[in-house]
Amino acid sequence: MMRAVAIAIFALALLSACAADTAPATVETVAAAPLRLSVRGEGELKSAKATPLNVPGRNWASRQLEWMLPEGSTVRKGDLIARFSAAQGQQELSQTLIDLQRNLLARAAKQGELATAHSKVAVDLAQVAVQLGIAERYASADLSTMARNEVLDAVQDASYLKAKRDTLEWQRGQAGVRGGAELAVLDAQRATFDLAAQARQSDLDALELRAPNDGVLMLSSNWSGDKPNVGATLRAGFDYGSLPDASAMELELSLPQIEAQGLRVGHAVEMFPVGRPEQRIVSTLSWVASAAKVRSQDSPVKYLTMKAPIPAEAIARYRLVPGQRLDARVVLFDAPKALSVANVAIDSDAGKDYVRVRNGGDFLRREIQLGVRGPARSQVRSGLREGDEVLLVEAGAIATAGIETADKAAETEEPGQATPADAAKAAAAPARKTQAVRP
Repeated sequence: MMRAVAIAIFALALLSACAADTAPATVETVAAAPLRLSVRGEGELKSAKATPLNVPGRNWASRQLEWMLPEGSTVRKGDLIARFSAAQGQQELSQTLIDLQRNLLARAAKQGELATAHSKVAVDLAQVAVQLGIAERYASADLSTMARNEVLDAVQDASYLKAKRDTLEWQRGQAGVRGGAELAVLDAQRATFDLAAQARQSDLDALELRAPNDGVLMLSSNWSGDKPNVGATLRAGFDYGSLPDASAMELELSLPQIEAQGLRVGHAVEMFPVGRPEQRIVSTLSWVASAAKVRSQDSPVKYLTMKAPIPAEAIARYRLVPGQRLDARVVLFDAPKALSVANVAIDSDAGKDYVRVRNGGDFLRREIQLGVRGPARSQVRSGLREGDEVLLVEAGAIATAGIETADKAAETEEPGQATPADAAKAAAAPARKTQAVRP
């Protein structure tokens, strides 16, 4: 009998220990309360009207930045913004001028060759004309006064000389045509060299970048994220920066795609300069990108970009400038009284949303219809009513391994100092039922 009682007492002790190590389910009681759903982020002020600035020159000519104004400088129309040097352009111009001189020399040599050829043909034609005159004289002489063979030779020589004369005249004509074509080729090359020299000279003359209007200088980043700096090599026509109009600015805000769901044009935006929450500015979203994009090669996270105009009165009052950073909050939903539920309690399946609601001692799955979804909570349009208890975290055992060891180690710690045992005991405390509160 005594042994049976001892075994029963030991079993009850084990059951009590197991019960102490099990945390109850965490639930939330649904209640109508003020609800404000918003997304926070940090953006940059940019001008809505900016004049682009390009590196001076044409044809992607290479040039090196010698001097520049720092970013954020206020400039007036006509002020010098940057000065460049073009050592390579000067070398290319010198090479083009040399090619031009070579072309002139080649044309002069070709003209000399053509003149020599014409002179030689003219001499040959004159000699043939003399010989032909003699031959024709013998051909018309009286046959009784000279030998017959001499007359036949003279007639034969006249026919030969006429053929030779025709051949020389054809050669002279061909030499003129061929020489004209060769001179035309040289003239075309010269025109090409002239155009190249003019283009390179204009590139050398365009080594200064001046402000087309008043504004604040903002530099542009290249594909690797670097901005222009002294000593950098740039290409003519590439983007150098811009001159934003400080009287018309907008906030460009990028939010993670998972937090920016449901954002659309017209949502209210509350913002203030970083570190100055008292300078509150209210606006609305005027543009939202159609798709999220990756901002960095180091991170696969996609961000959705949006813009909100800044009132001119706020720009003048707080002296805002382009490039300034602002803390912003995009308000998704704001109501004095609404039902909501924590996102951790929502389970989506086949395009429908469900929560688990207490029904006696169990939790049953119930379909709900959601409205606006926030980062932590979501508006409930139907499916729940006040007083329903929604399951947030199911009941489960709490790991107690190592607590006794931590308790022993805590005895060696100084009084008043937090120990691992304290953290374990805090984690073992049973969860309590929560009420719906305004996030």
